[in-house]
Amino acid sequence: MNEFEKSVQSKRNDAVDSAVGFVVSFGFFTTLFAIATVIHFLAQ
Repeated sequence: MNEFEKSVQSKRNDAVDSAVGFVVSFGFFTTLFAIATVIHFLAQ
């Protein structure tokens, strides 16, 4: 067995980390889109 497989630093599920990263980035870009849409309508 590989040395790194014996001493794992984190035993968390990678799918959970991937889902959190996706939700955070999706929320960030959704917030940017909402702010840009509000500014667009206020500028008219």
